[in-house]
Amino acid sequence: MKSTRERRLKRLLSGFIIGLMFCLSVSNGQPQRQTLIPQRIVLNLTTTPSSSMAVTWRTEGEVKNPVVQVAPAGDWDGFQKGAVNGSATSEKFELDTRAIVYSHSSIMSGLKANTLYAYRVGGDSAWSEWNQFTTAKEGDAPFSFVFLGDPQYEVKDMISRVFREALLTAPTAKFWLFTGDLFDLPQYDRNWVEWFYATGFIHSIIPSIVAPGSHEYALKTKGVVRWDMFSPTWKAHFTFPQNGPKGLEGRVYYLDYQGVRFVVLDAQMGLKEQTEWLDKVLAANPNKWTVAAMHEPVFSIAKGRDEHNTRNAFMALFDKYSVDLVLTGHDHGYARSKSLKNGKVVGDQEQGTVYVVSVCGPRGYDHNPKYDYLMQKTGKEHQLFQVISFQEGKLIYKSYTVTGTLYDSFELQKDIKR
Repeated sequence: MKSTRERRLKRLLSGFIIGLMFCLSVSNGQPQRQTLIPQRIVLNLTTTPSSSMAVTWRTEGEVKNPVVQVAPAGDWDGFQKGAVNGSATSEKFELDTRAIVYSHSSIMSGLKANTLYAYRVGGDSAWSEWNQFTTAKEGDAPFSFVFLGDPQYEVKDMISRVFREALLTAPTAKFWLFTGDLFDLPQYDRNWVEWFYATGFIHSIIPSIVAPGSHEYALKTKGVVRWDMFSPTWKAHFTFPQNGPKGLEGRVYYLDYQGVRFVVLDAQMGLKEQTEWLDKVLAANPNKWTVAAMHEPVFSIAKGRDEHNTRNAFMALFDKYSVDLVLTGHDHGYARSKSLKNGKVVGDQEQGTVYVVSVCGPRGYDHNPKYDYLMQKTGKEHQLFQVISFQEGKLIYKSYTVTGTLYDSFELQKDIKR
């Protein structure tokens, strides 16, 4: 016969085990539910930004019925009653850690122009918070966007403050544009963890445009880095327009936003295919303004570099169609050219192109003075972001340091219509 002490010990042990199981259930999830909570929510612009918006998110567990719900935002919680369900596609994705996650993507369509919407993503009774975005206006209208070049290194530690200062400086920017090299090796999920730590909720409320960089092609195996394998993590986190050349959809694309045509190029691969495509895209451009974005600059400013392939592929078309602004990164410094055509400075009354190289990351490269005679301003060892605005026939460009100090600025005036 067991003693009273033994019975008490058994009850305490049983209670401890039950309590531990309860704690594990709470912390891990009601395990099934917790793994379905949406993470890494990203808005991306579509080719019809006045009537649609793309969204991508991730879950750790498989969602049988992934859904996005969207409704015109309201001042009280009653807006939820008008929410419309939209279906999403899902894809299983294996991380470098061998863990399995699920990427979900949807395009919210049939929206009204210039309207504030609330949305949430999820499914199987597990939902994100409600977030908000505003659709574009139809036709020409003033707006601003933020441009950032090359975060790449120390994203959590050193880039977070850049993103936050940009948000404070331009809280009404309609979208953010990145010119590649988001980080060093995108194959490692730990780098994406840092990215979403730094961006916080920004991606879920401000759409983005991203051009692929050289490091989006970097794949490290057995200590050796290859530069010819486009990262599958791109598609797992972003939903971009599919109107680019065959085989380059989602990384080469264009869209029109309130009177500006934005063309995103891949300066790493398929340059011939892109030039043929770009010729057609620019020839059929009805907009007053044109902005091109890519990773490698046309005129290199880093020591030991001269990106002649990029220059040979695209500059003649930029000249032919009077592209107004070309935004790039790659060289980990800053340069803003004078207005150029055929590689020469144009007169005050002539149409030319302004080329910009910028960096928001903390690592700089030695300066290459080869093209300084074409530049209006050059610099290094500054973490920068740019706010670019279009209003009343003007392009207004302002570059800021991470402390919010105005670093460079200029304006372009254009009264003509295409």
